Amino acid sequence: MKIRDPRVFVMRVSLAASVLMLVGKLSAYYLTHSVAVLSDAAESVVHGIATGLAAFSLSFSSKPADDNHPYGHGRIAYFSAGFEGALVLVASFTVIYSGITGLLHEPVLNNLGVGLAISGGLTLVNLALGWSLVHVGNKYNSLILVANGRHVFSDMWTTVAAIVGLTLVMYTGQTWLDPVIAIFIGGYIMMTGASLIRKSFAGLMDELDPQTLEILTGGLRDAVERELITEFHQLRCRKINNQIWIDVHVLVPGKLSTMEAHGRVTLVETSLEALFPKYQVIVTSHIEPDDHEAVHPGGHDEISDPMESTHHTH
Repeated sequence: MKIRDPRVFVMRVSLAASVLMLVGKLSAYYLTHSVAVLSDAAESVVHGIATGLAAFSLSFSSKPADDNHPYGHGRIAYFSAGFEGALVLVASFTVIYSGITGLLHEPVLNNLGVGLAISGGLTLVNLALGWSLVHVGNKYNSLILVANGRHVFSDMWTTVAAIVGLTLVMYTGQTWLDPVIAIFIGGYIMMTGASLIRKSFAGLMDELDPQTLEILTGGLRDAVERELITEFHQLRCRKINNQIWIDVHVLVPGKLSTMEAHGRVTLVETSLEALFPKYQVIVTSHIEPDDHEAVHPGGHDEISDPMESTHHTH
């Protein structure tokens, strides 16, 4: 993959930024001895590891299909997102433990002004980076970049929480607020990790995307109205990163020649591909005569059809 690819560029920036975040937050902790800042730094350790995996996954997922991977390598995106979510969950438990420990043994805080300045600068960097990752990820349908961007935003909000905690301590003198903020940071990180794992699980299990199915159904209905096909059924679809795989049975008049039927179905496949201009669309169609009951007296009952409530059967 060329360096000019925006996905590669923004991921390399994310890798460099993860190192900057860790160094900056550890420096802020060394100066302040804040439990909230330490918790924020612990999350950045996890984020750095996850970003490294995301960079590898982005490169691996771009490899074309081969003999051993006929459907390509895109599914690694879901593994990457799930692994990142698991690391985020581990970080959340560490952060919450640090907060509880801080409540039992309130820390002696120092140099709060300097710590606030460092944390504030890192927050702005993460804000810009997170927006860039999500924007480029959505533009190129890259779950890896979107997941990494959301993790960056999570990292940013933990820093914001740490800033709030340090500010409150500085102006109120109540040091117990610092570990309490750390516990809240841990709770937020935990929700982020759970969300990433949920999305990863949905992708690995080929969970149906209702919006994609609705668009496909509309496109096939349009083909029926244009009399390119008589009917359709057995519609299946799955999203893998920037690809959409579609399987469908289409019914055409039985009197058509093989060439005529193929020509019609090719037009239908082309129209379906046009419905998703941002994706690489792979359509696999099965042509059947419209006298379907005569050819398939048993139907397709052995396979559960997600379209059975939205199409007519013969």
